[in-house]
Amino acid sequence: MKIMKTKVTFSPKIHFRLCLLGTMFLLLFHSCITEKDIKVDKEASWIAGDHHIHSRFSVSFNSKTDPLRTSPIIGGGAIYPIPMNALMARRSGLSWMVATDHGGPNHSKVNLEKAYPELILSRELVPEVIQFFGLELNSPGADHSSLIIPNDDNEAQQLALIESKFDRSEVFPIDPERNTEPRMIQALEFMNKLKPKPILIANHPSRSAPKGKQYGLYDPAELRKWNDTAPEVSVGMAGAPGHQASTLNPDNTPKPEGFRGGYSRLPTRGGFDPMTARLGGFWDSMLGEGRHWWITANSDSHVHYTEGGSDFWPGEFSKTYVHAEKSYDSILEGIRSGHVFVTTGDLISELDVSAQFGRKTAQIGGSLEVPSGTDIGITITLRDPEKNNHHKDNPVVTRVDLIIGKVTGLGPDPTHDRNPSTRVLHRFNQDNWSVNAEYKTMTYNLKNATGNLYLRVRGTNTTQLEPERDPPGENPWTDLWFYSNPIFIQVQ
Repeated sequence: MKIMKTKVTFSPKIHFRLCLLGTMFLLLFHSCITEKDIKVDKEASWIAGDHHIHSRFSVSFNSKTDPLRTSPIIGGGAIYPIPMNALMARRSGLSWMVATDHGGPNHSKVNLEKAYPELILSRELVPEVIQFFGLELNSPGADHSSLIIPNDDNEAQQLALIESKFDRSEVFPIDPERNTEPRMIQALEFMNKLKPKPILIANHPSRSAPKGKQYGLYDPAELRKWNDTAPEVSVGMAGAPGHQASTLNPDNTPKPEGFRGGYSRLPTRGGFDPMTARLGGFWDSMLGEGRHWWITANSDSHVHYTEGGSDFWPGEFSKTYVHAEKSYDSILEGIRSGHVFVTTGDLISELDVSAQFGRKTAQIGGSLEVPSGTDIGITITLRDPEKNNHHKDNPVVTRVDLIIGKVTGLGPDPTHDRNPSTRVLHRFNQDNWSVNAEYKTMTYNLKNATGNLYLRVRGTNTTQLEPERDPPGENPWTDLWFYSNPIFIQVQ
């Protein structure tokens, strides 16, 4: 009897993926041996994370073979298992992440029956990373939003309930009534009554803007209404969107037709959404009303750019730092309270901003009450790490901007998107900061504060005085920024 030998071959993409998966499980097996239990850090520090990550349970549908579009194709929208995302997050220095899959008809069932069990497994395999269960909600009457569910025994059922009731793509045929702004307000009212409450973050706010327009599926009035309805749920927006590798080919050469974040009609500025990056623009108008409206950053990871996608791994390029203990509750509260700064390209790894009057001090996300006419001391300390990032560069902070704006309270026009009082109060560089190893410290004395105001900080490795529109094909690693959330000063 002659035995026939068959040689099995794979395409380069599949071969790479199989090798990567094999490596992943070897590393995970080692992790299970050496790290049996998750260690909860009871001391607050700056810990990095990503709230917008897709796995193979971000499904697609084939309308030709399945006219009713009810059979999900696993791996159709994003391709990686949740444990692989967690492993790559750990490799990139993340301490927390959120699994945020999205889909179409009956996706709540996919999340409950398939994604959640794999998340439980991922928590066991990669215990060093806090892993929240979440969803990229197909928001009624709007774009997509990251939904972060508090960690408890009912997290899976809570997510399934929200998705089944309110995700605009959950039913087929499409129901127009599920895709209206009033429906989204109902969703927020529902989430606001839950205990504990989830968090909702508007993703890629300006990406859907038509050419020549500033706003698309999100607009200022809509986001204000979200925040008015559930201020502890709808807490902010992605300042730096994902898909930042969309300007790169798999071999790292520039992709001339690619725009950072996929913002082809209204380009990002220094990798940040125009709603955040424009000085005195929408974000500053929200802060000028005294709103607790925070910004974050994420990867929006579906497929890595080296495999033909437009994404970096979680934490590879963008990081959201939260000042918190390494625990589910503390991280969630840190996000909700705005104790957050964001950075790209590992430009910095720590950022402390303090406003001080006498013995009273406020940090990022906090408030400081002072008498009228007070002088306020401001101290900024950042860590500019002496090590290479994932592009094998060691970027250096060349300038830090201290930004100030007046807080005048809620206005009569919900479409308002400017704060004319916002300005750069002071620019710091190597001539006026002190250096101690990896730390750079700078101070400023704000004299005679007579009205309510806010302070925020940004910095860059570029020479741009204001973040410029990102051209197609830009290498994202050359144009890096960090932003803090604000400190509010309340003058009595």
